[in-house]
Amino acid sequence: MKVTLKALRANLGLTQPEMAKLIGVSEATWYNYENYKTFPDVPVIERITEQTGVNYNDIIFLPPDYGLTVKLKGKQPN
Repeated sequence: MKVTLKALRANLGLTQPEMAKLIGVSEATWYNYENYKTFPDVPVIERITEQTGVNYNDIIFLPPDYGLTVKLKGKQPN
């Protein structure tokens, strides 16, 4: 089952400040990860998987609408 970073944290019963401390990043950085404003780099991803026990392939790092195309009303793509 795939989980977002927010769901992962909530499932562990941690607040954003607690999760940030566990992973070793600032609270603002963790907030940005959860809200898809920035993305963790490889060392941080490794710490997330180590500290939570959740496999990298089971964590959703991209926003739900990532990769969707925009359809313009009344226009067809060329």
